[in-house]
Amino acid sequence: MANLYEEREVSALARHYLHDRFHVDAMKLAMNSPIHFDEKLMHHDLRLLRAATPLQHVVGFGEFYGRRFKCGPEALIPRPETEELVNWVIEGIRELGKQEIYLLDIGTGTGCIPITLALEISGLKADGIDISTKALNLAMRNAELLKADVTFSELNILEEDLNGQYDIIVSNPPYIPESDKNQMHSNVLEHEPGQALFVPNNDPLLFYRTIAQKAQPSLNAGGLLYFEIHESYGPEVKSLLEDEGYNQVTIRKDLQSKDRMVMAAFR
Repeated sequence: MANLYEEREVSALARHYLHDRFHVDAMKLAMNSPIHFDEKLMHHDLRLLRAATPLQHVVGFGEFYGRRFKCGPEALIPRPETEELVNWVIEGIRELGKQEIYLLDIGTGTGCIPITLALEISGLKADGIDISTKALNLAMRNAELLKADVTFSELNILEEDLNGQYDIIVSNPPYIPESDKNQMHSNVLEHEPGQALFVPNNDPLLFYRTIAQKAQPSLNAGGLLYFEIHESYGPEVKSLLEDEGYNQVTIRKDLQSKDRMVMAAFR
């Protein structure tokens, strides 16, 4: 796996694998305690890992906001940056101060955003939409396993209008230009859905513009729109939202000090 990851990454991957597959924690490793594992299963898993299969696909789940979400090639693996977006949405929900909040997640994937918010915020009514039937099946399975009341439905945001009224609309849409593919790991390119990752080089703000326009009829007065963004396009997304009539447009950096999220208020 050295040709796929740096040495530091391989060590972290090994620790996570032993923990997630065989429940071997850091204390056992530090104390050189005996480790019991299924050798046949481990060899099978190592073959997959050497073939650039993501760890989350090998063990069948990924951690997000302290919960385990089923993962597979149907949807993007939940990532730490999106946890920061969820934190920001929670702040906004609490500032709205309403007993009932209606929220929509566009491009829901595994369902990690609306499921997490539904479990964290009482009185939240959450919907999730996606273009992919397979992703929606995965999201519904996660909601069932985590006992979250979220409604999922199929919708192509580029071709269809939104239904319903919401206080919060959130999206982690495709935002990576096609030209960035040569900078990405094969474990992402070969095992995660390209339609959830990439946008045309000549229109990298395609989804932000479309969602900003289509969200307006569905946002209640004082409603909030949240995006996860490409670190290189913060000012461009901010300008786009202001041009579309949103106010209080704010960019927030992630823990790596990169522009990663944008929030905008409507009316």
